[in-house]
Amino acid sequence: MQNVRGADFFAYHERMVLAYIHEHGRHVLGEPIVIMNNMLEIIPVSFANANAFVTEYHRHHKRVVGHKFSIGCMENNKLVGVAIVGRPVSRYLDDGFTLEVNRLCTDGTKNVCSKLYSAAARAAKELGYKKIITYILETEEGASLRASGWDCAGTAGGFNWDGKRSLLRESAQITFFEKESPSPQCMKKRYEKRFK
Repeated sequence: MQNVRGADFFAYHERMVLAYIHEHGRHVLGEPIVIMNNMLEIIPVSFANANAFVTEYHRHHKRVVGHKFSIGCMENNKLVGVAIVGRPVSRYLDDGFTLEVNRLCTDGTKNVCSKLYSAAARAAKELGYKKIITYILETEEGASLRASGWDCAGTAGGFNWDGKRSLLRESAQITFFEKESPSPQCMKKRYEKRFK
C-alpha cells in the first residue's frame, strides 16, 4: 500500500474502495456490506457525484468548482446527503489551517446534516487542520451544527454570496446589476469548530 497523506488520502482511498467494489461487488473481507434499516453510513463520494447531488437537491446554491474532499451519507443503500469540503471562500480565513464546508445538501432525511457535519470535522482534524467553518442563512437555525459541537461565530458576509464587492451589498435599495442572484438576499451566520 502506498504511503498517502493529507488531502491525497481521500482521493486515494476513494479510488481503492471504488475499484474493489467494482471488482468484487459490495463486499469487504468476504462479508457483504449490510446497511440496516434507518442506519446512516458515511462514505467517500467523488467530487462529480457530490456536485450532481447538489445540483439536484440544494435549495439555493449551485455546484462548486473545487474541493479538498467530499463525503456522502447513505441510508438503505441510497445516497441521502453530501458534504463538499474545501478551502475557505474568504481569503482572510484561508490560512492553510482552516477548511470550509462549502456545500452540505440532503434529500431531507432526518439527522443527515448532523452526521455529515460531524464526519467532515473529524476528517479535517485527522488531516491536521486547526479549524473548520461553514455558513448558513441568517434565517436558518443551525440546530444540526450545534448538535455536532460547532459554535456560532456570529453574523458574517453580506447580501450576496458571489464574493464581489458592490453597492448592492452595502444598500439593498441601490443596485448596479439587474441580473438575479441565485442566492437568497440575506446575511449569513458563520459556524466553526476548532480542534485542539
